[in-house]
Amino acid sequence: MGTEVFEPELANVTFETAMQALADQTRIEIIRVLAKDGERMCGTFDLGLSKATRSHHFKILREAGVTHTRMEGTTRNVSLRSEEFNARFPGLLDAVIAAAGEPLAIA
Repeated sequence: MGTEVFEPELANVTFETAMQALADQTRIEIIRVLAKDGERMCGTFDLGLSKATRSHHFKILREAGVTHTRMEGTTRNVSLRSEEFNARFPGLLDAVIAAAGEPLAIA
């Protein structure tokens, strides 16, 4: 397994791609938790989904430029690319986070 994952230059992310990534309740929940807690290990999100489905949601967010994944050994740590994303799509991520409210309890 490689130590790097694909993350697009935000200039190459379309508005449609960003909106599709932000239009899913599971991904909104991931964003809410990251906005509240900051960087977290991917495995700490208990979303009631299989590992493969959870990984798919993280991939969608990463490839839409919403999140950054940092590899540390075999661990993947995920964080929001808030500043960069909001520079590309002013206020969009902040609006989604504000509209979503408080995150559910994710251990």
